[in-house]
Amino acid sequence: MTPTSRCSGTLSRTRGFDCLVDALEYAAQGETGLNFYDGSGALYAAIPYAQLKEDAVALARKLASLKLERGSRMGIVAETDPLFPVFFFACQYAGLIPVAMPAGMQIGGGEAYVAQLKRMLSSCAASVAVAPESHIGFLERATRSLSLKLIGTPDVFEGLSPADVALEPLAGDEPAYLQYTSGSTRFPRGVEMTQTAVLANLTEIAEVGTQIGDDDRLVSWLPFYHDMGLVGCVLVPVATQISADYLSPRTFAMRPRLWLKLLSENRGTISSAPPFGYELCATRVRVTDTERYDLSAWRVACVGAERINPRPLKQFARVLEPAGFNPKAFLPCYGMAEVGLAISFAPLVRSYFVDVVDKAAMADCGHAVPAPDAAEEDTLSFVDCGNVMPSYDLSIRDPDGEELDERECGRIWVRGPALMRGYFRDPEATAEVIKPGGWLDTGDIGYRIGRRLFITARAKDVIIINGRNIWPQDLEQLAEKLPEVRLGAISAFSVTRPNQEELAVMVVESRNAGPDLTTKLAGLVREAFGINCFIELAPPRTLPRTSSGKLSRARAKADFLDRITWDADGFPRTDIPVRAHG
Repeated sequence: MTPTSRCSGTLSRTRGFDCLVDALEYAAQGETGLNFYDGSGALYAAIPYAQLKEDAVALARKLASLKLERGSRMGIVAETDPLFPVFFFACQYAGLIPVAMPAGMQIGGGEAYVAQLKRMLSSCAASVAVAPESHIGFLERATRSLSLKLIGTPDVFEGLSPADVALEPLAGDEPAYLQYTSGSTRFPRGVEMTQTAVLANLTEIAEVGTQIGDDDRLVSWLPFYHDMGLVGCVLVPVATQISADYLSPRTFAMRPRLWLKLLSENRGTISSAPPFGYELCATRVRVTDTERYDLSAWRVACVGAERINPRPLKQFARVLEPAGFNPKAFLPCYGMAEVGLAISFAPLVRSYFVDVVDKAAMADCGHAVPAPDAAEEDTLSFVDCGNVMPSYDLSIRDPDGEELDERECGRIWVRGPALMRGYFRDPEATAEVIKPGGWLDTGDIGYRIGRRLFITARAKDVIIINGRNIWPQDLEQLAEKLPEVRLGAISAFSVTRPNQEELAVMVVESRNAGPDLTTKLAGLVREAFGINCFIELAPPRTLPRTSSGKLSRARAKADFLDRITWDADGFPRTDIPVRAHG
């Protein structure tokens, strides 16, 4: 078996599609497609777009035999497997709305995973649902008390008799899919994206953000149920007629060097990861490994996160430079499911810019005052996420909704043609974020220099003590400087003490650390930020993560409050053992 061709053989096209089906049918005229690799890095499925179209149309006729209302929702447990794109596009042809659901159990084990599937299926009032053989047991448990017309493995749906009907694909202002945000655990919020909106975002990602051309090839291990995996790594290749190569997130976590192997052997040019992905890969690469790889073709290495930590990027570039990796390939970007995927991209073929600002000015009044020559302990660093896309308007607002000037921190508001219709059947949640004039309050805090965005934190995560704003990432990055602490193994937040004062807390995963780490870290926080911080040491895999693999500070805080008691002086006591996640 060989992977699909690098070149489509048709005239490259990135715009002018009426719907996602239109984009697939144009791609199906060429030779490119989607390729799936197993846990050993071997190719096990190569699906040209022509075959994807044929399979999706055949399955759509079988789905039509169920006689579901147009716009009914179909839950798809989104394992990295050919079943996902086939079912996703079958829904497009059949007039059904696909809903990508997590395929991993890093969110807290089997029971928590079943509960999450149930919440999502209930929230979107799904009519049917499909899961691979590996996950069908969980899906069956999740749907026991729900009234779905049919659930099963792909074989169950393939066994349906096709209906002899004319297919009417979803188009225009009809929904393209529901995308559950990565933090959708207790209170699911399904982002409803129209065909028109997602196509607008795909066009700007391709033409402005990554400048995709005929010779590009995408490589990805990102989950299909996350916006960067679905939109950036499935829909972008289809809409630009390029081939894509996939590893599962599970394979990447166990064998991250396979990502580099695939990029090297297939001459991949575009790939994306959050900072922890680059860090994990860099820590697993040995000096002798770099001789095996040729990463010189890798021209776009997207980096997306709520706030980008430059440290793992520097580590990755240093380790992989002998393999031909160019640090200028790093492309910081910012986005969210509520706009499809992308809001801003840094300039291509330019080293990413880090803005060094005065720590005291940020904490006291939220002003990003440049301080490039100050001592490191007196500064904060923020990565430039680039200009917002040409079609977007950008505004930084204070809590009252008033616009702020350059370098003043506030809530990031955007508006443009890729804005979601709303959270599915949740008008209250929609009204919280979509403001008059068509503005989206992203819930993120940042500042701007012209149209360039700098992200500082999620609004809900900011720690406010004695009137000073402290970003949790700054506490976490301070801890990461200690050799006993791993990158991404800390969660910082604040809790309210019985006397109503706020107390900063850090939960730190460390396998063999003793009480001296607690004392050392608390002292560093006092020296750097002038506040007291309660430090809790915990075993590995304690901290909860979202479905996209990011640490969830909100759930870490909830877990902390569940297991503590307060002593007579109003300080936490952690008598209850910490439980591991995943």
